[in-house]
Amino acid sequence: MKRFFLIMCAVLWTGQVLAAEPTYLDEVKSLGYVSGQGLACKASKYDTFEMLARAILITKAKTDAMQAEGMETYNEAKVEAFVSKIRDGFNGCRTIAASFDNQSIFKAVLYGDGTIKMPDGKVFAPRNAYDATLVYQKDPEARDRLIKNYQDMQNQILNDPAYKKALRERQQQDGI
Repeated sequence: MKRFFLIMCAVLWTGQVLAAEPTYLDEVKSLGYVSGQGLACKASKYDTFEMLARAILITKAKTDAMQAEGMETYNEAKVEAFVSKIRDGFNGCRTIAASFDNQSIFKAVLYGDGTIKMPDGKVFAPRNAYDATLVYQKDPEARDRLIKNYQDMQNQILNDPAYKKALRERQQQDGI
């Protein structure tokens, strides 16, 4: 998982993609994966990353529909990465958090109207100016709330009579 995280960071921010420039959806999906791991691993710069990632998502979208699809893609990837870290017992989080906090994205400059100057010098202006301070509101309890929601969902599944019946039937078939 550590290797995946480092590869994602390198692909996103070095600009050295082998085949072609990543599509908008590929970029926001990668940002979502990185964000999910940062949240799960309590990276100290998570809130700054989240603000910059959302600003990139908004600023680079060419239409409102593209932005909506990008937000959905971003959130799905973020949840997938977060749940993955829960399932692997937060393995490697110390290393992930340290790598997370040293990404070049933190050298990006976000201006008040939503314009972003990336670390490589490229400047992206939004299709409509917006108040960049409203892009992300810090939520210190988000991680704990998401873990509780995941655990509640797992408990609900495990306590579902249909699940228990199917499990018993499967165990009988397997001779357990």
